[in-house]
Amino acid sequence: MSKVLVTGGSGFIGSALVKVLVHAGSRVRVLDDNSRGSPRRLKNVAKDIEFIAGDIRDAAAVAAAAQGMDEVHHLAFVNGTEFFYSQPELVLDVGVRGMVNVIDACRKQKVGTLILASSSEVYQTPPHIPTAEDAPLVVPDVQNPRYSYGAGKLISEVMAINFGRKYFERVLIFRPHNVYGPDMGFEHVVPQFALRLHALGKSQPAGRLRFDIQGTGKETRSFCFVDDLVAGVMVMRDKGEHLGIYHIGTAEEVTIAELARRIAACAQREIELVLGKLQAGGTIRRCPDISKLAKLGYKPRVPLEQGLRSTLDWYWSNAQLAPKP
Repeated sequence: MSKVLVTGGSGFIGSALVKVLVHAGSRVRVLDDNSRGSPRRLKNVAKDIEFIAGDIRDAAAVAAAAQGMDEVHHLAFVNGTEFFYSQPELVLDVGVRGMVNVIDACRKQKVGTLILASSSEVYQTPPHIPTAEDAPLVVPDVQNPRYSYGAGKLISEVMAINFGRKYFERVLIFRPHNVYGPDMGFEHVVPQFALRLHALGKSQPAGRLRFDIQGTGKETRSFCFVDDLVAGVMVMRDKGEHLGIYHIGTAEEVTIAELARRIAACAQREIELVLGKLQAGGTIRRCPDISKLAKLGYKPRVPLEQGLRSTLDWYWSNAQLAPKP
């Protein structure tokens, strides 16, 4: 029975991973300060885990949480595009200081395995689509606060790989691509579209709705349902090679305009898209090459239509949880 610490374990992806690890028979400890996470995400396994309230920037708290562990899955980070622009110093403080503390804690407590959650944001504008793991990682403009997130993840990867060579038996890195699902937070495109459509529909019960989007609508993403993401992590954990980096996502590339229309269709409404300015640094296209992990047995199973339905149902039933403007 493996003993696993999950940092950021009450977050969206972290909590989904915690549940799967518990069901797989691991003894799981969670370190989180719930500043971005929520205890409600862990309520179904609350009796099966050990929860430690602590800040990833607190070196002593991280070291204590890592004591006696076989593995550390490091997911604690500040996600959400609006935070990249509004609080880049916080994004970097949590990301870089947190990574330093995790590596130091693992070395101090002799933890053999480190699994790091990175991001597709490390590429910013990928040089080719679909994008393989060997594409160059870049920070195009240090003046743009958006890149605080991608830079923090890039630094984390470099640290994990280089310390991993000497101090760990096994280091694995996964790069999620646009993961979505129920209770994923409120700072991402799917919940933002869902709640805005919900509000527009209440104010205008009939007729076509004018719906604002950033950019031309031709920008693309490949959306991965959270269950598929966690399944990919488990495949990587089981079969991935030391110092290996793996994309987890889907190969279906969807335009933002199509995403908006699919969400509207779920609400049985028609929309008229109102195009707007794309924020500086926004990526035009994103779609991962997932063949590396597929060779180990990974296969996404939840189609976008199915995943959207459960996600939208959750947001439309829990709209009152959204932060007030």
